[in-house]
Amino acid sequence: GHAFNIDETVDDEIRKNYNSTQLIQDTKVNVSSDLPELPNITKSKDSKKVEEEPKKETKVQELEPIKGNTVVHNTFIKSGVKISEGTSFDVVNVGKISDWQTKGTKVKFVVKNPIYKKKYTIPSGVVFNGEIIESHQPQITCNGGLVVIRINNMSYDGKTIPLNAYVTRADSKKIFLNNIKGDRTYLKTMWQKGNWGRTLFNKMLNLTINLGGEGATLVLSPFPIAYGTICLGANAIISPICAFFSKGGHVSIDAGSNFRIKLLEDAYIN
Repeated sequence: GHAFNIDETVDDEIRKNYNSTQLIQDTKVNVSSDLPELPNITKSKDSKKVEEEPKKETKVQELEPIKGNTVVHNTFIKSGVKISEGTSFDVVNVGKISDWQTKGTKVKFVVKNPIYKKKYTIPSGVVFNGEIIESHQPQITCNGGLVVIRINNMSYDGKTIPLNAYVTRADSKKIFLNNIKGDRTYLKTMWQKGNWGRTLFNKMLNLTINLGGEGATLVLSPFPIAYGTICLGANAIISPICAFFSKGGHVSIDAGSNFRIKLLEDAYIN
């Protein structure tokens, strides 16, 4: 067999001179501070999913019922609403309206109770502005006074919406052709003018009856009835002529009376 003798004196010498800390420092690479900094690398949206903020839940505000004159339905204010031709609105007049007011006089109407339509609501407090475009006081032939009103716009909460509208009801009475007229009193006046003839005839008739009841006055009895008949006939002829030169009734509508306004053409809320 072979025997190997290992000389361990060399290993002992290396262990004495070996310094591990110095070895690590000698192997380090010195990086110069003059080198430019590396650019920042922006992470791609595809490489990492971007966290999105949670969406805020939008709550639809429910419309509360209207209590008294408090308006909570604000659909009227919404832009783009079309109010179709022929739409009517029930309103009340703010001031007194009469045939004493001249052409150009401004008039106002206000919505007393909310007006509910299919796509919008006209709340109470909305003002309809107009003006008198024609007026006259009572005229002969028992023709009544006249007031014609044109509605120019509607205003609410600082907005003014142009309108072309007219009045179809005044003081709760239906009117035609936008003419608010005083009473035409021809027949009434003619009947009044004939009162004296009818009254006289009745008196003569009673006198004739009384005279006929006594023998001595029987011969005179026809004369009163004849006179009464002549006067009645004359009165019947004169009363229409007198009525012709009489005047009709005034237009006089107190504030707070019921009116109805109707659109002549479409209107838009911008």
